[in-house]
Amino acid sequence: MYLADRSAPAGAEPAPDRGSVRAAAVAPTVLALGTVSLITDISSEMVTAVLPLYLIAGLGLSPLGFGALDGVYNGVSALVQLTGGHLADRVRNHKLIAGLGYGLSALCKPLLLFAHSLGPISVILTLERTGKGLRTAPRDALISLSTPPELQGRAFGVHRAMDTTGALLGPLAAFLILSVAVDGYDAVFGVSACVAALGVVVLMLFVPSGDGDPRPGPRTRPPRQRTSDDSAAAAERPAPVRLRDALGLLRLPQLRNLAVCAVLLGLTTVSDAFVYLLLQRRTGIGDQWFPLLPLGTAAVFLLLAVPAGALADRIGRRTVFLTGHALLLAGYALLLWAPALPALPYLVLALHGMFYAATDGVLPAAVAATVPAELRATGLALVGTGQALARFGCSLAFGAAWTLWGTGPALAAAAAGLLCCAAVAGFVLRPAAPALPLSLPDPNRTGSP
Repeated sequence: MYLADRSAPAGAEPAPDRGSVRAAAVAPTVLALGTVSLITDISSEMVTAVLPLYLIAGLGLSPLGFGALDGVYNGVSALVQLTGGHLADRVRNHKLIAGLGYGLSALCKPLLLFAHSLGPISVILTLERTGKGLRTAPRDALISLSTPPELQGRAFGVHRAMDTTGALLGPLAAFLILSVAVDGYDAVFGVSACVAALGVVVLMLFVPSGDGDPRPGPRTRPPRQRTSDDSAAAAERPAPVRLRDALGLLRLPQLRNLAVCAVLLGLTTVSDAFVYLLLQRRTGIGDQWFPLLPLGTAAVFLLLAVPAGALADRIGRRTVFLTGHALLLAGYALLLWAPALPALPYLVLALHGMFYAATDGVLPAAVAATVPAELRATGLALVGTGQALARFGCSLAFGAAWTLWGTGPALAAAAAGLLCCAAVAGFVLRPAAPALPLSLPDPNRTGSP
């Protein structure tokens, strides 16, 4: 609840009353960025939904080649996130860097119409994921700077809900286009390019150029003469984060354990595209239905992400995180040994979505609890980048195993690896035992020996 600050210095803006906070619970900047993310995710997920089938069935790309592409597609953005955040802070224009990221991704969509071999497609996908990495940190900074601290949880929740809505609508749009268009894949890529361009236009027109910070600060107050208080405040400002500080975070035992477990489990987590391809081959789903498979995973994730996070806060993040990987292992088992029943696709997609609901937000929450506030983003980036690189390695390894051994042995090897890595993670992340004294006093003894 907001209260007027009677001790506020002269010239500072008064705190808004309770009614105004309710009226502006979600800033216009947040809604505008949510709209941009919704539109952009429709465009991106349209391509993601058809890309595996297009590359393997349409262009005849080997599973090994697709594994390399899929690893690049999922790993590059994580590596570029730190660069995007640093550039946005350095030039002090978050919208500019975010716009460059959105623009680069939009520019890559129509280029897919002219790429018909592994080399050009690899370059295009790398550039597209570079755009995603550039825009992520500046976009989140704009959301944070446009919202009072006590309302930022709601603001990020609204943005992520709109973003996930785009992830749901993208595969559906691709399905509809493939159903009615003669050259289905080219039509998907063309429409995706137009939708991505619309997202950039919305960003340019409706997202303010400033940071939109609603709190009074040096940038919104009129100029005044410097005092000794200003010197003291300047002395208290944290020093810029250096690379040495970031690497020093790995000396924290809890963060190091989380990073190791994220890497181990990432090395045995088969990518979404491979799961959908395996499910199609296992059940004989028609090509026209293939773009709807990511829709099932996204729907379950959207429904269960918030309850899973609340459950993790109540019973422990380690338990929910490991349970999520157990659910993924159950999905692998169904793909390997379950009969091809009509319910099999629904069961696998439900388990896949439950895995993401139990891990995607729980791991960052666990990391945030172990990292100092001034290095929070750096700690999250370290673990996220390690996990992304591990999943890149898994995509390469699984694609090679599929090419050499076939789908069954490749998935069995991944399942065995996931079981072993989950057991190691359960041991590494076990709660620390409380320290005990070297000797306990005997209540029956009344004197010294």
